[in-house]
Amino acid sequence: MDKKRLFYENISDRFDEEMNKYDLNKRLHIIFEKLLISGEIAGKKILDIGCGTGWFSKRAAQLGADVFSVDIGILLLKKVSQKCNSKIMVSDLTSLGIKDEMFDYVLATEVIEHVINPKVALDEISKVLKKEGILLITVPNKIWYFSAYFANLFKIRRYEGYENWVGYYQLQKWLKEMGFEVETIFGFHLFPFVFSFLNPLLNKLDSFSRYYSPLMLNIAVKCRKK
Repeated sequence: MDKKRLFYENISDRFDEEMNKYDLNKRLHIIFEKLLISGEIAGKKILDIGCGTGWFSKRAAQLGADVFSVDIGILLLKKVSQKCNSKIMVSDLTSLGIKDEMFDYVLATEVIEHVINPKVALDEISKVLKKEGILLITVPNKIWYFSAYFANLFKIRRYEGYENWVGYYQLQKWLKEMGFEVETIFGFHLFPFVFSFLNPLLNKLDSFSRYYSPLMLNIAVKCRKK
């Protein structure tokens, strides 16, 4: 298995330390307070795919969901087990090996871009989601990929895995082709969250995302499988 696919597994011992807490908390807020309504996932079977060390699995479990946490990294999943009581499984996003139509909800936050073909990953996710099931996604917007390129070039960030970002309209097109109805889509982060003193401004600008969502750094989607 190549090093790019296992990049996060190889830094599992410092994964949480290196994670941008502002971005993490923003995504937790978006998923569990903006895209989901209170009590929506209680008692529901939810798959946290590409779960990392389990921050989203932990929040879903706290809200009463029956959580399954899937990642390609065994060491990452050990971190999940330390955070919450979820069912863990080692698997590849592009070939899950999970029974079709098993889950009420699937959560994929900042994960589909880390495979060679994100569309294949979405198709695999669709298979394991029940009819009328809900898919929740956050993903970097392809128009901003240049920022990651230069950040890596000048060693502002350290990332050596796959990065195949998805466009705002491209993502909607794929989802509709796969039989999803997009219920909510919007952007967040108008520019990269490099300097922490600018985070309050980023939060403020997110309030106006409806005016420039296709131009924002990240995309958030809630869609239903028809």
